[in-house]
Amino acid sequence: MDEIIKVNQDTMEVSARDLYEALGIAKRFSAWWETNSQGFIEGMDYRGAYLEVQGNQYGGSQKIQDYTCTLDMAKHICLMSHTGKGKECRQYLIDLEKAWNSPEKIMARALEIAHQTIASLTTQVEELKPKGEYFDELVDRNLLTSFRDTAKELGIGEKAFIRWLMDHKYIFRDQKGTLKPYSGKGDLFKVKEFNSRYSDHAGLQTLITPKGRETFRLLLKEVTA
Repeated sequence: MDEIIKVNQDTMEVSARDLYEALGIAKRFSAWWETNSQGFIEGMDYRGAYLEVQGNQYGGSQKIQDYTCTLDMAKHICLMSHTGKGKECRQYLIDLEKAWNSPEKIMARALEIAHQTIASLTTQVEELKPKGEYFDELVDRNLLTSFRDTAKELGIGEKAFIRWLMDHKYIFRDQKGTLKPYSGKGDLFKVKEFNSRYSDHAGLQTLITPKGRETFRLLLKEVTA
């Protein structure tokens, strides 16, 4: 379909000045618009806009008044022109609208919106990821405690506390000597990766959860009671 008049394919709106040019109107634009916009509602059928044009032969530019019209308003103005050009423009807009509302075009727009939404959400997730990791670390730092800090909180020596946990099959030492929880005790402990501040050494560290601290507090209380 040859383009007779420019139409914004995203919003299906028409520039009043483009419509004016397509209809081949001889009278001044402002006078034509004043006559043909009567009966239409600003903000609903059209809205004000400005068109930037070349100022003069020495360069520069200036803005002139324009209006953005809905497709229905543009078709109505074409009909009111009572000219062959008006009839041609109106039919062009009708055909364009039919094509725009075809199942294929609707699906294409839906897919484009979906792709844009996914892209936007992906960007947001990537932007929030560092913040999420920071807050996870902050929560862990405040809620998880080491064996030493937990023992101190429970009023027992660190070595005695670790021995008690090992004797009662809560933790064990692996081949590297790292303390790890037995299977099924995951809600009492959390194993986290750590990086040493003083070297390139990295490894795993077992920390105790709030539930673990309360569980051991109650069990040790019974033992010492």
